Amino acid sequence: MSDLTFNKVAGAALATGLAIVGLRELSSGIFSDHKPAKPGYAVEVAAEAAGGAAPADVPPDWGTVLPKADVAAGQAVFGKCQSCHSFTSNGTGPDLMGVLGRKPGSEAGFSYSPAMEAFAAKQPIWDYEHVYEFIKNPQAYISGTKMTFVGLKKPEDRINLIAYLHTQGSTLPIPAPKPAAAEAGQPTATGSTAAPATGAGGPAGQGAAAPAPGAPSQQNTTAATSSGADSH
Repeated sequence: MSDLTFNKVAGAALATGLAIVGLRELSSGIFSDHKPAKPGYAVEVAAEAAGGAAPADVPPDWGTVLPKADVAAGQAVFGKCQSCHSFTSNGTGPDLMGVLGRKPGSEAGFSYSPAMEAFAAKQPIWDYEHVYEFIKNPQAYISGTKMTFVGLKKPEDRINLIAYLHTQGSTLPIPAPKPAAAEAGQPTATGSTAAPATGAGGPAGQGAAAPAPGAPSQQNTTAATSSGADSH
């Protein structure tokens, strides 16, 4: 091989090597793996109440929360129910006009599940508490109901929806606020807590008479469904 040929081959090899190195450096600059400062996955966690424990999801004092509830927000929540329910006729689910205060499983012309009929045999009306619990998770509350709606997990959504249902032919009166609930502070339709009541004698409990022992509760009971209280 002549010197000229050797120089050509060596030059070509050197040029190829330089091109490969250059491409590798260029690609590593473009596609480099930038590691996060703190590795891991972002997980959304519900904020805990003061003291570290999440508040218990129990029915509120209806005399306190319903007058303050956001009816317009409840109407918006009802949009999740409209594929099955209306206030004019039966559909996939029963007509919900006047459902609050109505006997479960009693809407004329609708075929209810045996589970709903069994529930209706022991529950005289759809009150606030039963509607509240039912729309949280229909299948868990009445196993075997036709209603497959996943439920409303936020208490404020259920309170606002119930407030909206109350404007649609309800025969269920809103009870007077319970004194104990007003003193302790009840969760509101926005999820906040009402401030303790005060009076001439200072904070509630220092100048107000306590309810008589054994006095009947002023609160009605509840619950039904974002997909409809008198559901399937």
